[in-house]
Amino acid sequence: MTQTLRSHALGARPALVWRTLLLVALAKLLLVAGCAQTTSSGLPAANPNRSVEPVTESDEPESRKRARIRLELAAGYFEQGQTTVALDEIKLALAADPTYASAYMLRGLVYSRMNEMGLAEESFRRAQQLNPRDPDVLHHYGLFACQQGRYAQAIEMFQQALLSPVYGGQAKTLMAKGVCEVRAGQLAEAEGSLARAYELDAGNPITAYNLASLQHRRGENDKARFVIRRVNNSELANAETLWLGIRVERRLGNTEAMQQLAQQLGRRYPDSREWSAYQRGAFDE
Repeated sequence: MTQTLRSHALGARPALVWRTLLLVALAKLLLVAGCAQTTSSGLPAANPNRSVEPVTESDEPESRKRARIRLELAAGYFEQGQTTVALDEIKLALAADPTYASAYMLRGLVYSRMNEMGLAEESFRRAQQLNPRDPDVLHHYGLFACQQGRYAQAIEMFQQALLSPVYGGQAKTLMAKGVCEVRAGQLAEAEGSLARAYELDAGNPITAYNLASLQHRRGENDKARFVIRRVNNSELANAETLWLGIRVERRLGNTEAMQQLAQQLGRRYPDSREWSAYQRGAFDE
């Protein structure tokens, strides 16, 4: 697994975790192009209290279609790490349609990766101004706010996103909300958010790792073992998940299970800091 799984409050590398979370569901970003919630683009406004005929490609104004194509290119370049090229494509998208909230949202992600936090903030704020109730905008802006340490604002944005009856990203937002609540020291609330995210998407290793880590931290090691064992028994196991499994089994007094996980850790990741910590007996680092 190439993604780092730890959260800042659990003693890990916050920049990498939040970069991972910011990229979660980037593909959904582009689906907002056909969303009927914005009126500034010329698309029909959706009434949440009644059924509305879905907006199709034939309803899309020509300016929005040009902007959408540019944004799709920008997203591809962004995923490949070509941030400058992605930014150029976003500029062209906004030149075609200055009211395109998705373009501002992706621009916020690009600037965040470039460590241009002031410009990222401006972009996310503009996206929210254009689409204040859009759950994807709220999700990504919430991630950014939490990265900046504005926990109350971020958690409120996540909560607003979760209130949308048509939002398909409940699991990713609950995961982000839970990690942010951990960073804010709201551990009981965090466990509730992460547990619900895990119910919705038990196959997400980032959710599983953070939930099990929090449960281990709170002394709920039977629960933590159930969650982390599922990860470690799959192809998604890595040095971090194995090390967490070792510490959980140690707390429970399961020496045999602990040694089996340690053998895997030493065999598969002999140069990892987790294996080094095991050899030193640094189980509480």
